[in-house]
Amino acid sequence: MLIVAIIAMMAIANLQYAWTFFTGPLTKSLGASLAAVQVAFSTFVLLETWLVPFEAYIVDKLGAKVVVFCASFLVALGWVGSGLTHSLGGLYFWYAVGGLGAGAVYGTCMGIALKWFPDYRGFAAGLTAGAYGFGTALTIYPINIQIQNSGYQSAFITWGIIQGAVVLLASLVIQSPPKGWEPPGWAEKKLKIESRVSMSRKSYTPFQMVTKGPFWVMYVMMTMVAFGGLMVTAQLSPIGKSLGMDKQIMIWSMNAIVLANEFDRILNGVTRPFWGWISDHLGRPNTMAVAFTAEAVMIYIWMQFISHPLTFVIMSGFVFFAWGEIYSLFPATVGDVFGSEYATTNYGVMYTAKGTASLASGPGAAMLMAWAGSWTPVFWVGILCDLTAAALAWFWLRPLILSFTQQAPARVTAPAGD
Repeated sequence: MLIVAIIAMMAIANLQYAWTFFTGPLTKSLGASLAAVQVAFSTFVLLETWLVPFEAYIVDKLGAKVVVFCASFLVALGWVGSGLTHSLGGLYFWYAVGGLGAGAVYGTCMGIALKWFPDYRGFAAGLTAGAYGFGTALTIYPINIQIQNSGYQSAFITWGIIQGAVVLLASLVIQSPPKGWEPPGWAEKKLKIESRVSMSRKSYTPFQMVTKGPFWVMYVMMTMVAFGGLMVTAQLSPIGKSLGMDKQIMIWSMNAIVLANEFDRILNGVTRPFWGWISDHLGRPNTMAVAFTAEAVMIYIWMQFISHPLTFVIMSGFVFFAWGEIYSLFPATVGDVFGSEYATTNYGVMYTAKGTASLASGPGAAMLMAWAGSWTPVFWVGILCDLTAAALAWFWLRPLILSFTQQAPARVTAPAGD
């Protein structure tokens, strides 16, 4: 099940992480500003995130197979439609459709990891989320070549069909564990895990979760950290082109922007299981504080050497290495703090923080750059958000989770389903 979830996540990764290569051609073809084109990216992220709680609920009612099967057609239509449209409105609509499909796949696969592996929650969530980060490492180069040789429309249509087909095949196999399932020896394992990671003795429904303090602290933190990563994801190509990196040929005829994206995808994939594994041993808030501080440091170093092609490539990768861990740390923390029974929908609610962050990271960042005439203010906003989140993790979230998870073990009763 974990392997199937990983494959499905890799198949939808291009919708987010290959987007930056389409921004330039789209602005020329549609005669629109970069900020206007980036609205499509924000719309994609909003639909990908804010409907995940509802999609997770449907998973528990109809099953993972049905949801992923339907999502495969939405994933295909998102890119095929974007390749066929000739207007901004059409682009917004079709990329939103792709976001709906990607969110259904993402939420389902993350729920699969959290429910099948409560004993390795951080690592399993990291592997699943890592597939979403790493997925485009194998496809960025051919997609970029196809855009240059055949146009962005051809790339959208061809890869839209391929991605949809892969998700369709995954839907034939994927399934959630039986209700109440526990891994072998779970009682003994849980005692050991609780010595390192604070775990709740209750299962909270989504409605109960959103009334609790730890949820809102984590939501604010995830929103702030997601801003920086989404900003780089959406704007890396425009940032690189403003520095002339599209003319800097590095290796295998790849320019600095393409090579940076390849390096970014690899480290963005590796970081998620890495930090997830670390958090299984050091605790979630402790790991968050370290990782978020590292993200701020990496963005600052990147700013200082961004005009040099080699450091542009290397440091952009380390920015992603210190950012992508939010997609393993937060789902694992939600499972720890609010229980496994409703983990799919509960993380779906938390995942909407990414959609909130997208409102500023896409068109917001582009407008700030246009106003300031430089990307420097955008980077400083990201640094400030990362340092604030790190402080919240260490000084507020850490004691808050410890106190919350030590509440009385009486079980919360609730209707069936996430």
